[in-house]
Amino acid sequence: MNIPPQTTENTIELSADLWSQVRALLAEKDDIIEQKSEVISELKKRVEILEAHLRLANQKRFTSSSEQTSPYQGELFNEVEDLAEPEQDEPALEDENDTKPKRKTGRKALNKNLPRVQTFAYLSEADKEGAIDTFFVKVREELDIIPAQVRIIEYMQEKAVFPSANGGQSIKAANVIKHPVPKAMGSVNLMTYIIISKYADGIPLYRQEKIIGSRYGGNITRATMANWVMALARQAQPLIHLLRAHQHRGKLIAMDETVLQVLKEQNRAPTSKKYMWVSLGGLPGQQSILFDYDPSRSAEVPIRLLDGFYDGFLQTDGYVSYYEVCKQNHLTQLGCWDHARRKFIEAAADKPKKNKGKASKADMALSYINKLYVIERQIESFEPAKKLEVRQQKALPILNKLKEWLYKNMPKVLKDSLTYKAMKYLANQWDKLVVYCTDGEFRLSNIMTENAIRPFAVGRKAWLFCDTPRGAHASSVHYSLIETAKLHGLEPYQYLNSVFKALPYADTVEKLENLLPWNIKEKLNVV
Repeated sequence: MNIPPQTTENTIELSADLWSQVRALLAEKDDIIEQKSEVISELKKRVEILEAHLRLANQKRFTSSSEQTSPYQGELFNEVEDLAEPEQDEPALEDENDTKPKRKTGRKALNKNLPRVQTFAYLSEADKEGAIDTFFVKVREELDIIPAQVRIIEYMQEKAVFPSANGGQSIKAANVIKHPVPKAMGSVNLMTYIIISKYADGIPLYRQEKIIGSRYGGNITRATMANWVMALARQAQPLIHLLRAHQHRGKLIAMDETVLQVLKEQNRAPTSKKYMWVSLGGLPGQQSILFDYDPSRSAEVPIRLLDGFYDGFLQTDGYVSYYEVCKQNHLTQLGCWDHARRKFIEAAADKPKKNKGKASKADMALSYINKLYVIERQIESFEPAKKLEVRQQKALPILNKLKEWLYKNMPKVLKDSLTYKAMKYLANQWDKLVVYCTDGEFRLSNIMTENAIRPFAVGRKAWLFCDTPRGAHASSVHYSLIETAKLHGLEPYQYLNSVFKALPYADTVEKLENLLPWNIKEKLNVV
């Protein structure tokens, strides 16, 4: 069948239009596929981020909380991009003025300040027959602990009767030892024991009530104990004020805060977060660790606690509440490398299984940061001037390389990932983190304050919460006295017992000064 020419031309024209439509549809489908591919890619990234956060949450919940990294991690990378052979370990820095003896290994000697009792093993007369002399040799020594001894102390007051001129009589009574909690049925020794058991050993009052009742025969309720704890805290409050005044005389204060649950805080839910604030500072040899309870975590709290501390240095983490007090009091803020390193440790531990054994950017960051810690361990016993010299020579070049690597690699990392968050924190805190290289007395991190908080955090797991704000404030007083005593090498029970017995007589500032840990050492025979 013959097709007319015009029909063939029309068919060709229709085919061209059809192909144009097909190409348009294909291009539209390609655009749709590309858009969906981008959506899928973003969703995959989002899933990776969520999986990373889930792995981190499981790791925090079910694994140990150690932040230790490989001792060789600081030597993993020579350059910022390429893996290299591990460098040779640098020789330890030596201080020509350091006469400190090398640490001995093996069993530690028992405390020489403890009282000693000798037990003798004698030869029989038959065994000694014919000997020209005998002598004793110490063959071993043992640490001996005698369980608590319970007794009742009866205070007997002598009174004398004198005749008076008018034919009557007058009585003169001897002075009785004062008690910090008048009319209390517990001795100062018992009250100190209760406070040390609760705040140093983490034994809640309800368990102490059972121990004292069943083991020692004392019928003392936990409510009575709580009243004693708060009464002694009120008596010791002037000493806390004096410690804070001394703390403000130093040039550096380190601060941190941790959560605390207080059930009966006004206008706040029992389950809401309240905070225990901790500060460490003071002149060399006169430092203190002070706790302070406040239901708020706002900037007003450090402003209140640091009132009177001006033109110094404040070491904290990156929490924004510290910025305002630094501005008002003209303080230079130091950062904490522990917080910066911790974020990279979390990121490095979050490697997917397919990347195990491969160095990530978090590993690279840790390689630089760990080198800073190696330097600090080597110069730990150095004098401040020598520390500063070594930091300028060795730490600053590492910091410069780390900064260059950081800003070069941040754009290459997926936003919202753990590694990016660690990098962002490091970049935001950089100016504060490098301040420690300007003074040999500064520390790389805020570890001293975190260590001071640790006994509180351990105790909190046992007693869980405070019932009232009064109890929380009392806890802050006793933790302050205990941790400051430990800071100065004092045995907490011995120190608190001496303080509580002396407080009723401390009616002047001079007498309170004598109760400060660095002034009471000689009285307590502490080396």
